[in-house]
Order: sequence, then structure tokens, then C-alpha cells
Amino acid sequence: MRTLLLSDIHANLPALEAVLSDARGEFDTAWVLGDTIGYGADPSACIKAVRDLDAIAIAGNHEKAAVGEMTTKDFNPVAREAIEWTGETMSEDELEYVRGLALTEIVDRFTLVHGSPRDPVWEYLETAPQALENLEHFETRACAIGHSHIPFTVGLTGQNIDQVDHVPGDRTQLVGDRLYLNPGSVGQPRDRDNRASYALVDLAEWDVEFRRVEYDIARAQARIHEEGLPEFLAERLEFGQ
Repeated sequence: MRTLLLSDIHANLPALEAVLSDARGEFDTAWVLGDTIGYGADPSACIKAVRDLDAIAIAGNHEKAAVGEMTTKDFNPVAREAIEWTGETMSEDELEYVRGLALTEIVDRFTLVHGSPRDPVWEYLETAPQALENLEHFETRACAIGHSHIPFTVGLTGQNIDQVDHVPGDRTQLVGDRLYLNPGSVGQPRDRDNRASYALVDLAEWDVEFRRVEYDIARAQARIHEEGLPEFLAERLEFGQ
């Protein structure tokens, strides 16, 4: 069996439900790389789904901000409004669960972080120099990250960097002496593909399968409207950006 790798659900329940339906019966463990909440209109339901999976979950910047453990001044106004609403909406039990999430977890040969090993909360790991510089900040062979909302695998051998192109639905060997793996975003993709993104990792075979899943975008948008969250958060879902 494989590991279900999710990130950046962002309180988008229809997207999460579609992913879990698509992956049903194909995994025995789950890892969630932060930002389960924020932006979307169903933080409580998404937290419950993650807890029901008994997932190994970590905190992202939206978790830290929603429970008041970091300032929202560096968020854009739309994100700030959604975060403040999220913090007010969650129950005390949910807030306590979120407060208990670590910024980093080590599982098997993977280090799990939201942003980067060097800065788990804020850094977007997007360039070759960043990939090299961050190697000294984790000791495992692989690092699973989120935050950018864009799926990718990058393998490193010495100073050589190999970015692997993936076809959704195909299983691909993980490459490199060290590597980074980003499953993309379940709830708010930003690679101009509006389908929910996730990955399945086989630790025994050392391979990964990226998947994209269509979901009821109109339902997610309707929930955003119902809760009076900024219109932009509904609009962007349609375009995957």
C-alpha cells in the first residue's frame, strides 16, 4: 500500500472529498503538509476529515495565523480576511488541534514541511539555488513540501539538479541522492489546472504517482459566497491560479 500525500487543502471540502474518493482503497497512511485551513469556507469539515484519516499532519502559515501564533500583517488583505474568519469559526477543540501541529515531522526517509526545511512557514521553494541551500536544513533523503500549490519532483545528486516531468496517473521512480516532492494543492491549484492535485508515494518501490481530480467547483464557490468571504477566493478556483 502507499502513502496519500496532501497539501494546501485550504478548507475546500468538495475538492478534499473528491480526492479521498479517488484514492479510496489505495493507501494505508496519509501525510498532510499544512494549510488544511484558510481561504475556503469549510475549515471545520476539512479538519475533521484529516483527523478521521489519522493523518500525520503539520502546520502551515494559515494554521499559525488562524490561532494567533503569527501576525497576519504580511498576508494580503483577502487572505487576512479569510484567516480572521477561520479563526473565529473554529471550535476550541479544533483550535487546540491546530495549535498542537508541529512545523516539521520526520517519517521514514522523508522530512515533512510546509514551506521549506530552512523556513517551514514562509519560504516558497522555487529555484535551484534554494534547493541546494536547503539541503543542509534536513537530514533525510527526501523532503515533502507544499506552500507553492504547484506539483513537482526535484532530484539532486551533488550539484546536479533534475526536475522530473510527471504525467498524472503514471507512476515514476523518485530520483536523486536527495530530493524534494510537492504534491500540489488539493483546494487551490495555481498551475492553471483547476483540478485538485495530490500524490501517492510508495516507500517500498520508491516511486510517486501524481493525480488530478475534477471536483464540484461550483459547490465550493457557493460555500464561499454563503459565508461572505471575498469573491476573489471563489473566482480563482475556476481558473486554477
